[in-house]
Amino acid sequence: MLIGEYKHIIDAKKRLAVPSKLRKELGEGAVITRGLDNCLFVFPREYWNKLAERLGNMPLVQQDSRAFARLLLSGAMEVDFDSLGRVLIPEYLKTYADLKKTAVVAGLYNRLEIWDEQRWESYKANLEKNSDSIAEKLRELGI
Repeated sequence: MLIGEYKHIIDAKKRLAVPSKLRKELGEGAVITRGLDNCLFVFPREYWNKLAERLGNMPLVQQDSRAFARLLLSGAMEVDFDSLGRVLIPEYLKTYADLKKTAVVAGLYNRLEIWDEQRWESYKANLEKNSDSIAEKLRELGI
């Protein structure tokens, strides 16, 4: 299970270390792509293959389906871990997520999210401030 919150430095060569605990869950490699809320998503390859198939089979006639598939699929890149457990973040993804020096790697059960540290802290503060109303909305969904 991919869980936890970790801060890591992005080096000059755009490499980010993925904690060993999370690397074990990801296996041999992963797929990194644009995420929502201006973060990056990192999926285990097996999960990605299932998700990509579902995205590829969405109705072409629905604009939102096409747009969401474009967001995730066109931005995706397979990545492998180097001997130190780092992944290379492509420049276009680094720009998309506005990643600077320090990034937060957040485990969210079936994926990781990579956030710029300042953006994450701001998002998390807002989330924590509004957690009661979010919980109420989730209750309405049966969670």
